[in-house]
Parts: sequence; C-alpha cells; structure tokens
Amino acid sequence: MTDALGNSGLFIAFEGGEGAGKSTHLRRLTERLDRLGVAYLLVREPGGTPAGERIRQIVLDPATPIFAETELLLYLASRAEFVNRVVRPALERGELVLADRFEMSTYAYQGLARGLGLERVKDLNAFATGGLKPDGTVLLALDADVGRGRQRGQADRLEQEHAEFHRAVARAYAALADSEPGVITINSDGPLEDVQERLWTALSANWPDRFPPGA
Repeated sequence: MTDALGNSGLFIAFEGGEGAGKSTHLRRLTERLDRLGVAYLLVREPGGTPAGERIRQIVLDPATPIFAETELLLYLASRAEFVNRVVRPALERGELVLADRFEMSTYAYQGLARGLGLERVKDLNAFATGGLKPDGTVLLALDADVGRGRQRGQADRLEQEHAEFHRAVARAYAALADSEPGVITINSDGPLEDVQERLWTALSANWPDRFPPGA
C-alpha cells in the first residue's frame, strides 16, 4: 500500500501451527530490526485492539466451549477491528507491519480443519478486512506432532484440541502454501539460529530495503 506522499507500507503475516515458533522467530526478527534501526509495528491476532483483546480472551479460553461457526465469527470480528484501527492506518503511514497470524490461520483452522468451507470463509474474511491482504505471508512449516511436543505452559483452547485436528491444520497449511499467492514457506525444524537465518534470507530476497541482505 502506498500513501498520498508516495510512502510504501509493507504488511507481512507470519503463520504456522501450534509450536511452529512464530512468536519466538518474530521476537528474534524484531531484535535484529532494532539493531539495524529499522522501524516496524509488531501486532498479533486475535487481538491488537481493545475489542480484539477481549475477543481473544473468549476465543482461547479452555473453559468457554463454542461452536465452530461462533469461533470463526469471533476471529473475524477481531480482524475487522484490527484492520481498520491498526493495520490500514499504519500502512497509510508507510510503516512495516509484522503480524503474528492473519487470514491464512482462518483458512487453515476454520475453513479446512473445522470443515466450514474454504470459499465461504474467504468471502467472510474479505468482508471483515475490506479486501486488505498481506504483501507477503511467511509460513513456518513444522510437523504437527513435533510442534505439539514443543509446547510449554498452560495450553489454550485451540492448543488443547486433539492430535488429529492439529495434523489437519498442518495439512491445510501445506495445501494453502501451494494454492495461495505470496506465501514463503520456511522449514521451522532444526536449530533456532538456522531457522532464523533461513527466515532472514527469504525476507531479504523479497524486501531488501526492509531486511538488508547480510545484515
């Protein structure tokens, strides 16, 4: 997106199943950007706004059982607030926006793994976002069973889903990586530093002005 002054914002979403390392690698990535003096806005979904954070509490609460349709609509309500209050204004200011999850999560978890229908979910998502899409999506790909084995601390409602659900999510992500435009797949298995270098190299190849090669 380019603002009235010609400043180009950049919106990159980071995706992956439970335990794939999104939060860890985003933290490492932003630490590197800080050292280089590159400005960015780090946000997460669901959340990122007052309403979104309240929705996050509901949708991830293990003590709050909800139907798949309710889950989908809550995520999209949070996203509508997130896009209009945070993402669009930041992009109009020419900022780099890094999001921990966005639309591909909804396609994978609700559209495919929950069986709500990919095309239906895409249509509802387009309504919630006003058609805004990331400039790029980074998928941190990891075997679902390996990812679940990495989890520490108290699990949220989605993390507590059965193993086959998480395998279905992983299969959904793999299918989406092949069918959706602008997806960069990074193998998230292996030592942290190796994965981080693979990630930086891929980002540098696509957006060298924001992620300087060799930095």
